[in-house]
Amino acid sequence: MTAKPARVLIIAGSDSGGGAGIQADIKTVTALGGYAMTAVTAITVQDTTGVHGVHAVPVTIVRDQMVRVLEDIGADAIKTGMLGSAEVVEAVAEILRARAKTIPVVVDPVMIAKGGAKLLDDGAIAVLKKALLPLAAIVVPNAPEAAALTGLRVVSPDDLVQAGKALLALGADAAFVKGGHLKGETITDALATKDGVQLFRSARIASTSTHGTGCTLASAFAVSLAQGFSLEDAAARARAFVQEAIRTAPGFGHGHGPLNHMHSLPKK
Repeated sequence: MTAKPARVLIIAGSDSGGGAGIQADIKTVTALGGYAMTAVTAITVQDTTGVHGVHAVPVTIVRDQMVRVLEDIGADAIKTGMLGSAEVVEAVAEILRARAKTIPVVVDPVMIAKGGAKLLDDGAIAVLKKALLPLAAIVVPNAPEAAALTGLRVVSPDDLVQAGKALLALGADAAFVKGGHLKGETITDALATKDGVQLFRSARIASTSTHGTGCTLASAFAVSLAQGFSLEDAAARARAFVQEAIRTAPGFGHGHGPLNHMHSLPKK
């Protein structure tokens, strides 16, 4: 009998351009051997040039999607992405506390789209810090998101480390603070856990095909944890997956293009 794939529930918004959001999440989880399920929080009108519209899904529908999937299929890991409002953040946290106490949760605190559109209300940030971070097996913010969550200035590799430690103090079990927004030819990411901090470094890839990198990395983290990887090994695997997805990107669109999520699949 074939072993069942690890199950990953994704709670996030839809990207009509297919590069980010639940589309990127599903592709990533599938490419890495997992089974993806979704609770859609918003429908966006989006392409490689930006977000042109957002339609929020009613919070009762978001909640019911989560409940039905968890009751029937279950999950080995959960990933949160674009939540949009304080009401949705609170509802998601409530379901996680009630029905997913033993399931690792990867929190991607999606606040601003690649093109600059705001994807999280200002009032929701405080709720996310209070209600969702304490439930996180790991939180995976980029530098601007880490700054917004911690109130710290995050412009150097040392700042990434300090922000990671501050996120642990806010209740997360671990934090992976991404340094792609920092200047320089080397990208540094910091993994902070209760055992210490580990830095990951790699050369920056010159590419405009970077839409959905955060969603992709968070989902690679989630499916890896679902499959039993350690945090350190999940981080290394997620980074490598994103790097190759950028390196082999198809070059679609006129703005920030999508990644190649299918690079790890066998070539026909």
